[in-house]
Amino acid sequence: MSITKDQIIEAVASMSVMEVVELITAMEEKFGVSAAAAVAAGPAAAAEAVEEQTEFNVILTAAGANKVAVIKAVRAATSLGLKEAKDLVEAAPTPVKEAVSKEEAEALKKELEAAGASVEVK
Repeated sequence: MSITKDQIIEAVASMSVMEVVELITAMEEKFGVSAAAAVAAGPAAAAEAVEEQTEFNVILTAAGANKVAVIKAVRAATSLGLKEAKDLVEAAPTPVKEAVSKEEAEALKKELEAAGASVEVK
């Protein structure tokens, strides 16, 4: 005859707190595990998985056919000089801006794509 989960739950519910602590200790020794480690790892792992990305990198993957317009868009977005913006565009794939908000990243992506560039947001 095997014991069901419901019977185990009822038996634990009828125990005092001290008896439950003793039961947990006995189970840890029997199975060679630690309930504290399992509890600590569970919520932390779940919190990391749920955490939403808040910083994004805008990466210019290709300048496209209209390189001059892309250079102008990069200069406007980054306040780089002409030579620095040109070097950045010619060095594609390269980050244009890093650690920006999602809204700013999407707006910059839209501007650069309108100028003819290929852009990724990571």
